[in-house]
Amino acid sequence: MRILLSNDDGYFSPGLAALANALEPLASITVVAPERDRSGASNSLTLDRPLMLRQAPSGYYFVNGTPTDCVHLAVTGMLDHLPDMIISGINHGANMGDDTIYSGTVAAATEGFLLGIPAIAVSLANLHDGHFETAARVVTELVNRYQHSPWKETTLLNVNVPDVPWEDLEKWEVTRLGKRHKAEPVLKSVNPRGQIMYWVGAAGSAQDAGEGTDFFAVANNRVSITPLQIDLTHYAQAESVKGWLA
Repeated sequence: MRILLSNDDGYFSPGLAALANALEPLASITVVAPERDRSGASNSLTLDRPLMLRQAPSGYYFVNGTPTDCVHLAVTGMLDHLPDMIISGINHGANMGDDTIYSGTVAAATEGFLLGIPAIAVSLANLHDGHFETAARVVTELVNRYQHSPWKETTLLNVNVPDVPWEDLEKWEVTRLGKRHKAEPVLKSVNPRGQIMYWVGAAGSAQDAGEGTDFFAVANNRVSITPLQIDLTHYAQAESVKGWLA
């Protein structure tokens, strides 16, 4: 089995190393990740300049672009053979609810999915470096299961793992995305030259976080596994928009 790994925290991140080390006994691993932290890059592609692919002493490849660039470059030009799976992570911090729209971690996996390759995005719901080995073990379990029972169709999974030791995990749960409150306001400051600067504010707290959501699962020490799709069509509003246009 061939697995392509990527992330949005950069090729040097501890989560990526933990994931690669855990999966090496199971598959042939290639790592192509951004040269720096590209958290929040979403599904952006770099179209205004060329991309450069380099290799670190660790053997990992890194690209001066976004997570989506990394996967797109690897699959459509770098690799001699298509990977059997693409895994993005382990992200430093959760990617739940609305986070999936902005997440570079989810975007890297999504690019693989769009290219017809099964994909998993995995995040550790932590604020500080924590139990990456727990999330890595979760992924190895998923890969083992896939090897013995492949998905019947190309699938994209968003996995969030509580930041606890393996033995403290509760059951694994298939969830839906929850929803956050409105984001916090931007933070305004002035630099030494007197110019006004703004920092994007923190994400809002969980609003739709009841049982069955990714937020609820992680809060209760459960592994959250959410199947994602790309169709953004709001079918329920189609008729009302037709009426509005009539």
